[in-house]
Amino acid sequence: MVQVKMRYGIDLGTTNSAICKIENGEPVIRKTDTLKDTLPSCVSYTKKRIIRVGDSAYNDLRQDKSKATKKWSRGEENVYIEFKRTMGSSTQYMSSYMGRGFSSEELSAEVLKTLRSFITEESITSAVITIPAKFKTDQIAATKRAATLAGITHCELLQEPIAASMAYGLSTTKKDGYWMVFDFGGGTFDAALLKVEEGIMQVVDTEGDNYLGGKNLDYAIVDGIIIPYLKEHFSIDCILADDSKREILRDAMKFYAEQAKNQLSFKPKCDITSQLDEFGDDDEGNELELDMIITEEQLKPVVAPIFQKAIDICKQLISRNNLAGKLDTLILVGGPTYSPVLRQMLREQITPNVDTSIDPMTAVARGAALYASGIDCEATTESKSGFIALEVQYESNTVETLEFVTVKASSKDSSMPLPSQLYIELIRGDKAWSSGKVEINEIGDVIECQLIEGKANTFAIVAYDNSGNIIPCFPNEITIVQGTKIGNAVLPYNIGIEVHDEIIDKDVFMPLTGLEKNQQIPAVGVKNGLKTPKQIRPGMAADRLIIPIYLGEFNAEGTSAIHNDHVCNVEINGDDVPALIPMNSDIDIIIKVDRSQMMRLEATFPVIGETIEKEIEIGQRDGVHIQELTQRLNEAMAQLNRFKEQSGISDAEINDADAIITDVYKRFDNEKNSEDGKMHLLADLRRAFIALERVEKNHEWDTLETEIREEFDRLEKANNDLGNKHDEAIESLRKQADEAITRKDVQYGRIVLKQIHEQFFAVTYIYQIIGFIHHHSQSFGTLKWKDPMQARSLLNIGLQIIQNNPTAEELLPIVRAVIDLLDIPENEKPTIGSL
Repeated sequence: MVQVKMRYGIDLGTTNSAICKIENGEPVIRKTDTLKDTLPSCVSYTKKRIIRVGDSAYNDLRQDKSKATKKWSRGEENVYIEFKRTMGSSTQYMSSYMGRGFSSEELSAEVLKTLRSFITEESITSAVITIPAKFKTDQIAATKRAATLAGITHCELLQEPIAASMAYGLSTTKKDGYWMVFDFGGGTFDAALLKVEEGIMQVVDTEGDNYLGGKNLDYAIVDGIIIPYLKEHFSIDCILADDSKREILRDAMKFYAEQAKNQLSFKPKCDITSQLDEFGDDDEGNELELDMIITEEQLKPVVAPIFQKAIDICKQLISRNNLAGKLDTLILVGGPTYSPVLRQMLREQITPNVDTSIDPMTAVARGAALYASGIDCEATTESKSGFIALEVQYESNTVETLEFVTVKASSKDSSMPLPSQLYIELIRGDKAWSSGKVEINEIGDVIECQLIEGKANTFAIVAYDNSGNIIPCFPNEITIVQGTKIGNAVLPYNIGIEVHDEIIDKDVFMPLTGLEKNQQIPAVGVKNGLKTPKQIRPGMAADRLIIPIYLGEFNAEGTSAIHNDHVCNVEINGDDVPALIPMNSDIDIIIKVDRSQMMRLEATFPVIGETIEKEIEIGQRDGVHIQELTQRLNEAMAQLNRFKEQSGISDAEINDADAIITDVYKRFDNEKNSEDGKMHLLADLRRAFIALERVEKNHEWDTLETEIREEFDRLEKANNDLGNKHDEAIESLRKQADEAITRKDVQYGRIVLKQIHEQFFAVTYIYQIIGFIHHHSQSFGTLKWKDPMQARSLLNIGLQIIQNNPTAEELLPIVRAVIDLLDIPENEKPTIGSL
């Protein structure tokens, strides 16, 4: 197939989406069926099983939400919005009219299909689709699946801030410095730092929140302005006391909150008036209605805390990159960035260099189309009559004023014979420059093209035979954007695996070398020096090696794996290996990450000289249970309170964790009943636990020193009580403990603590064996035995020997025999070393 450049960019947003096409070198937003630049990301199903997408679906949503207040019951829902927030999860949106549930990716596919329908001149099978910079691997994979369901078979994914920076880079005269993209969308927030040198942009660092956006602002207005108004004018205490009714009321009022938010971005006050008979009754049977004025002064204290979360993320990003006071430009993206409240906060707290020159609603789609123009794809449209196929190679984005274009003929892809002599001419769109006729063949030639600075340069490709007759050719046009060039995207997370840290006896997150956060992609990560925990026999599927893959935030290395984001488990079993891999064999792991952040794993076993390759298949993750959230919140609060009571830990050290946990506690009741709300709570609780671990690590030595002293005292007492048989070993440990305490060396201290535990076991070993015999004798009737009579006899012999001050060696044969007689699975039986 003939290779051409992509032409379409799609912004698949939480609340609004858009599609853009490169036309004559310029990114052009295609209007929706209602002649708008953006399409509401809303899907509804009718009784006649008709699918509606966009404004018509959004109108259905408003009616459904207000209708629910009539009976204060949700009933059967058939309209959905903001499903992007549950992308990658197993959440199902049930439709009574369709008789089934739909996943987020299926609903997203309907939005993509509708966007495709706005392009009538051809069928789109390849496009760049944007995603939030902080999207997790399962969310990315779900977006790819949504594209496939929508008929986009070649889908490239691009982080939204990078797309926005491309749109800005083409329009601005600024070609150097540090830029920050502030992308506050309908459901997600991203911040990206870029370093720009002579028009070449490279992402330095990213940060964000997948659950922070316009939706949060809407509900803040509902809770902070509209519900207080209703409480003042109506009786709604019983409604608010009922979780289900409260959510119905909040959802119904959200439309007016959004209206107020949008209007107050452009004027100081707005009128909010509901329609007649729109809502149900209050607790006393009076019809609820809205007739109020909301001012910017009322709005500011309600939305400022939401905006502050985004600003704090930006401050964190600036601080860790040492760029305080060095930002040259702050680029605003997303509808909420129209807010004068936000813009003032940004000027005061981030930089006065706030740039509002690009359209924040369409910048991402425009940038996606520009990015698409640099990606090769297979041509899907061909000339109906005979044509000459050309292979054209060039850089679609450049900061140079001259670009070299390689052109050669392709006989295998042409639908007519190549003429004996073939000439090509490139003609710039303004007709002010032409390459002249250049003879080419299947070997090809290079044509030097002159570009207009700061423009998208379109060149017509004209083919001639030796008589000067024009011959149809394909492609017949190329576009080269001069003035901006984007570097590779970067990893928004550390990618790593779960490993067991023997010293601290904990499963921790360990990034792979080469897959650290902000590494440019495509990328390859390596982890050497790992060991197989057990043997893998060829052909034995039950012999399994599980490799857990995780994503970790900035500075997540060494934190508990459970507090990071689990991607999937990669399994290697006996069916995968050709020869025996003994226990404790070396294993080297390589993970390859492509441009869309999809992964592939290679595990090398030097002992057999084989490398096993595994595609990392990312499925949907299970939903979050309220019980799990409640338990985690209680654990976090308990740990926080312990730190507050612990001497030596200052308030400043626990401020971050305290702020996160307090915020989660305040939001808990309002978010615990929605799927994206639960995911938001879980994400923040993970952040809280990592912040608490950071505090714990800072005081790790204090805790460890106390434990060393207490455990050594316990060991010394046991030795004294049992006849001082281990004085020499204990004296050696005393010197090691003193050395560790003097050095305040955490790693050495943990080794010493482990040796103290081992020595304690040795000192008390005989008593543990005696305890085993007493326990199994007393619990004899509750245990299952292969031969009860023999087991009873052995235990009686053991009890007699115990009366004569025995050694461990005298009792061990009896203990081993008793263990063999236990009628339980082998892996549940006690081992001698654990007694």
